[in-house]
Amino acid sequence: MVNHDVPGKVIYDWQHYLLVAQRKPGALRNGAPFNTMPDSFKHLQSILLQRARGDKEMVEVLSLILHHDEADIVKAVEMALDAGCPSKQHVMNCLSRVITPPQPAPIPIGSSLQLITEPTSDASRYDTLRGKRHAH
Repeated sequence: MVNHDVPGKVIYDWQHYLLVAQRKPGALRNGAPFNTMPDSFKHLQSILLQRARGDKEMVEVLSLILHHDEADIVKAVEMALDAGCPSKQHVMNCLSRVITPPQPAPIPIGSSLQLITEPTSDASRYDTLRGKRHAH
């Protein structure tokens, strides 16, 4: 049974408002849905909104959620914040490092490989490959 005397609670999902924010980046400044973002996003937002066009830059960072996993983006934002000079480009660079698989370990080369025939530095061998009509 619903009790209509108790005021309801509004729960926002900030990701549902990304398309609106892409058209109207200023919505980040006062939009209630964006108060529910992860703390690292809020910290980045507080830094970016102090810059010219920082609201648009923040929307572009948030829009990365549309193409990548949120946990990867949170990690990239935290990496950029830890570096001390966060920006959209820095977050994207950190994201590429987060999602790129690590390089495989080099394959060990055994010491049993030995050179049997020593190479010679005789360039005249190549003249025989060209034939007599090209040799001078």
